[in-house]
Amino acid sequence: MNRIVKEHYPASKLPVELREGIDPAGHVTVTVVAEEKPPEHVMTLEEIMAEVRKLRQEGRIEPVTPDEAVARIRALRDEWDG
Repeated sequence: MNRIVKEHYPASKLPVELREGIDPAGHVTVTVVAEEKPPEHVMTLEEIMAEVRKLRQEGRIEPVTPDEAVARIRALRDEWDG
């Protein structure tokens, strides 16, 4: 999240729609926070599983058993601990 804070900013420099009710001779603190753009599409679990099935059929990924997955993770962890 991007955030910008300007303290002691001249109120006279504010856009007209933000100046309403503020003495133009005074100073203000301006905080601007960029809104995060939501992702255009979040995949559903069904879409993810369909993609995994497709990749398996194409031979781009191979299924692993839970024991194989655990062994791989432990080997990676041991590399870091090494």
